[in-house]
Amino acid sequence: MNALWYYAIGFVVIWIVALVFKDKLVNYGVEVNFPTIMWKTKRLRGLIDKIANISPRFWKWFMNIGIAISFGAMIIMAYMLLSSLSTIVDAPSVSLIIPGVEIPGSPIFIPFAYGVIGLATVIIVHEFAHGILSRREKVSINSIGLLLFAILPGAFVEPDEDEIKNVKKISRMRIYAAGSIANMSFALVAVLITLLISSFAIPATFEENGIEISRVMDEAPAKNILKPGMIITSINNHNVSDANSYSEAVLTLKPGEMINVTTNQGTYNFTTGSNPYNKSLGYMGVIAVKNFEVKSDVSNVFGNQLPWIWFTLLEMFNWIFFLNLAVGLFNLLPMKPLDGGHLLEDLLSYAFPKNIVKPVITVLSWFFIFVIAISLIAGLGSGLF
Repeated sequence: MNALWYYAIGFVVIWIVALVFKDKLVNYGVEVNFPTIMWKTKRLRGLIDKIANISPRFWKWFMNIGIAISFGAMIIMAYMLLSSLSTIVDAPSVSLIIPGVEIPGSPIFIPFAYGVIGLATVIIVHEFAHGILSRREKVSINSIGLLLFAILPGAFVEPDEDEIKNVKKISRMRIYAAGSIANMSFALVAVLITLLISSFAIPATFEENGIEISRVMDEAPAKNILKPGMIITSINNHNVSDANSYSEAVLTLKPGEMINVTTNQGTYNFTTGSNPYNKSLGYMGVIAVKNFEVKSDVSNVFGNQLPWIWFTLLEMFNWIFFLNLAVGLFNLLPMKPLDGGHLLEDLLSYAFPKNIVKPVITVLSWFFIFVIAISLIAGLGSGLF
């Protein structure tokens, strides 16, 4: 059964339970107001206060730098999104991310477990950062909690809206910038951990031996022909011994070409498809990784199973890095309701009156929403048809 059905069934069950027991759930801090379910608590406010008070000066100057970084990232993200308009049909720049689900037209597939863990870090880091800077700027936090907007899960730190409106603009900008800067900072920590694992732990534990198929995409040309676990040794008589030789062989493939792939389990022939993100390239629809074997001296001490935990940790932190960076940058696009829209609104209000700033932000927001929607539709359409 397609993974989307599990999500659909899960959300239907959640909403049925929420609506049936709506009155009783209030006693547990759960508010059900379709299309939103919110669970609120005040228990973590003390923890946020403690973190905010560790070094108030650090948070202030860290986020002053963060504001500058945020506007730099905003310019880059807006430029990249606008630049993608010319290739939006052949190479959409925005795609949906649902752990465990293959999204038509998207080159990204996030394994369920890694995706859930990665998105959990995104939400927790992002919202706690908003909370910490809110307290640093003397803005009260009314509640902290989890929410479900229709089928979109999330978390929130709820600062006092009246107090936010009354603080200085620079203070408000620090609060708005905090979430994305925290995500990008956490992404940096994650990438440093992956570098340590890949540069030291894995070379000390494993030796490389070929290229292994880790996954065959649904509806791919190689589906039901190549299988996970096979070791690829050649493609169209191009020898494949490592990642570089595999990439070189794949780049020679053309759409609609009959190819032969030699593996440790035999030679297989099939016709390539067209790469969804580059129509001129051939497409097998396999995800391949380096094939490793545990070094004999390591296996003598730890066995052949335990050392593989390094790859589990490596992939987990890779997804934590990717999701925190992607969501952090996306959130800085100059559009409301994203933090980038609020940041730009406060910046423009230094030079222009509200009756000019508000319409400008509204137009920008709807424009970028339109571009993102077109990109999503183009990506889904190319993947489906």
